[in-house]
Amino acid sequence: MSEIDKRNRLSEEPFAYQTTKKGKVVIYYKGKQIKIIKGSEAELLIARIREAEDNITEVQLLLAKITGNFKRGNEKIGKKNSK
Repeated sequence: MSEIDKRNRLSEEPFAYQTTKKGKVVIYYKGKQIKIIKGSEAELLIARIREAEDNITEVQLLLAKITGNFKRGNEKIGKKNSK
């Protein structure tokens, strides 16, 4: 069993991406935009995605790694308490 995706969440395909005409990559998590990558980092990401195009889990892993640890579980708490 892979140590990276022990709970098999990437098979649900929570990440999606879209490339723009200006070369930016917009990354979505469960339909919500979470990050925009631009410049040389976007070019590198697009190249790596094209290499792994046949393996959906690998593409999901690339998108998860580039977004970093964005989800901590306190998103709803912060929205309620902000005034």
